[in-house]
Amino acid sequence: MRRDTFLKSLAALAAAGALPLTAHAAANIKMMIPANPGGGWDTTGRALGKAMLDAKSADTVQYDNKGGAAGVIGLAQFVNASKGDANSLMMMGAVMLGGIITGKPQVGLDKVTPIARLTSEYNVFVVPANSPFKTMKDVVEQMKKDPGSVTWGGGSKGSTEHISASMLAGKVGVDPKKVNYVAFRGGGEAIAAILGGNVKVGGSGYSEFAEYITAGKMRAIGVTSEKRLPGINVPTMKEQGYDVVLGNWRGVYGAPGITAEQRAALTDIVVKATKSKAWAESLEKNNWTSAVLTGKPFDDFVDNEFASLRGTMHLAGML
Repeated sequence: MRRDTFLKSLAALAAAGALPLTAHAAANIKMMIPANPGGGWDTTGRALGKAMLDAKSADTVQYDNKGGAAGVIGLAQFVNASKGDANSLMMMGAVMLGGIITGKPQVGLDKVTPIARLTSEYNVFVVPANSPFKTMKDVVEQMKKDPGSVTWGGGSKGSTEHISASMLAGKVGVDPKKVNYVAFRGGGEAIAAILGGNVKVGGSGYSEFAEYITAGKMRAIGVTSEKRLPGINVPTMKEQGYDVVLGNWRGVYGAPGITAEQRAALTDIVVKATKSKAWAESLEKNNWTSAVLTGKPFDDFVDNEFASLRGTMHLAGML
């Protein structure tokens, strides 16, 4: 076969998706971020895209934000629009599992392809700088007097910050069902509500609040980690006497219907990105813990997380 004929045939096969990504001249990644701009998934997804470019495991990365329902709306769109597309990725994590458990949507994670867990992070609770609440003890005392008067703001219903607030209520003798939780479609909306005083306490990963804490616009009053986070002077919930320890994690899934070879190639692209300088800088900047997990161990991890979250949410009075 003449060289030009061979190259034309190769290009045709690549365009048709018949070749694994490793055989493509370039990986042009399309990333679904099932949340509005400004939140944890958005930050993580764009950091991963930057790392892919830095590692040269992708030539281009396009982003599509679709927020709502703890990522379930974006998940449904991803399933419908990307079947068999070996160049597509979707951000996901513990929050999506919570949304699936509470919302029971028709489209679940069984429709898409697990690729990798990326990071682990704990929730930080904050109040506006001018809040009368100086400590988590102040918040708890007010909750005991009037649970509804303490509005908690964060991600979608079933998010880790929602679960943590409900767990706290249960630990201090308040009916978890009386927790006044306000769900937002994205981190940007939640931050605006906290700064504007529309909610009394906000919860999310430290990375979402870091610039506002540093600027003195927010005050961090508790973190859901077992021990204090390195380099961050925020007391844990546990050291304040509240046994609330709950981690958050984020990962990526591939499209429905891709082959085992395409899954492996896509996994390689993601893993290569997590070894880049750009990714290391993102981990440090956002105080994320690297938690890369792929293949069957990641599949099993997600299954176990579903079971664990159901139990936690049941004990927190959310189911």
